[in-house]
Amino acid sequence: MVHIQSKMNKTEIKVYPYRWLILSVYFLITVIIEIQWLTFASVSGAAQEFYQTSALKIDFLAMIYMIVFIVMSIPASIIIDTRGLKTGLVIGALFTGLFGGLKAWGADNLLIVTIAQTGLAVAQPFILNAVTKVGAKWFPVNERATVAGLGSLAQYIGIVIALAVTPLLISTSINGIERMLWIYGIISVAGSVLLLIFIREEPPTPPSSEEFLHRTSPLKGITEIFKIKDMQLLFMLFFIGLGIFNAVSTCIDQICNKLTMEQTGMVGGIMLIGGILGALILPPFSDKIGKRKPFIVACIIFMLPGLIGLTVFNEFVPMLISAFIFGFFIMSAGPIGFQYGAEKSYPAPESTSQGLILMVGQISGIIFVFGLNQTGVLTAMIAFVILTVFNIFISARLNESMNKFL
Repeated sequence: MVHIQSKMNKTEIKVYPYRWLILSVYFLITVIIEIQWLTFASVSGAAQEFYQTSALKIDFLAMIYMIVFIVMSIPASIIIDTRGLKTGLVIGALFTGLFGGLKAWGADNLLIVTIAQTGLAVAQPFILNAVTKVGAKWFPVNERATVAGLGSLAQYIGIVIALAVTPLLISTSINGIERMLWIYGIISVAGSVLLLIFIREEPPTPPSSEEFLHRTSPLKGITEIFKIKDMQLLFMLFFIGLGIFNAVSTCIDQICNKLTMEQTGMVGGIMLIGGILGALILPPFSDKIGKRKPFIVACIIFMLPGLIGLTVFNEFVPMLISAFIFGFFIMSAGPIGFQYGAEKSYPAPESTSQGLILMVGQISGIIFVFGLNQTGVLTAMIAFVILTVFNIFISARLNESMNKFL
């Protein structure tokens, strides 16, 4: 009887083409929420002049995302894990459309823009924390790092647009700031509507065997996650690595202070293009060979030369090359690390581990952005280099996560 039941479970395992549509609308809303995050990062000078305010107040518009994420990450993960993938993403989409539109409507008023940015920041954890849940609900185990990679790819594309396209939108119009915010606002509303139309909770039958479907409650999962040594190490890796990435992305205009606004946009853009290529290449390769740790270690090692280049160079071409190297490796480490966390923390819910990992990176991002503004760019960047060397040793202590799934 047990044999027959086991056989029935195997025959029920099926993957559906609709999973790619689910991933597509998720991809689109992720791109949009990241555009809204760093809208002013590469045009800080122009925004300061337009709103007649300081650099720190413009940087604060990006930091709002990090602050709100700390508060909302765990509640968002709990909602996703208890109420479902669809509920979490619908909340994220509604906030994205509503406050993206408000940000455009009040484009000339810094207070309204700040309020709208706060609403968009609330949407972000409902979207980003769902990526491993999208993989678990709709995709087989051997495609899930690829899903995480594509989810991260969406983030990077959104940041590329924010860093590279925004300066072009502003420089081609007298009312550049307002025009740019209206374009992004319309895109936000349209993307939200598409997600609301096409999102589904789960396929008719699961994409993996039942032994990988059981999950504990989110609150119990949080307690268990912090007891796992490899998760403690992973939190340290993301505290440093994601914090550095958030600080560099937020303060790219200050890091490239010897370059023009258009050149700064290109440096930020090439960093994200490197990340896009990395997210397309390395996570699928990790799936193919069934290993996570070697990729995490290699990414941290090879991002270091790029970070050093951004620290010591002031010329356009060397900074472009450095930004590409830095982006390729630090941004491909992210999705592999997220999937590593989901596997290591099993049977804790996927969104819970994802939310905690992202949360520690937002906390450090706030600290690092404030530190960069207070100590100066050079001092902060040297500190980031030292912390990355420390991260190499931390990553070497990780144990492989894929062994129990193969």
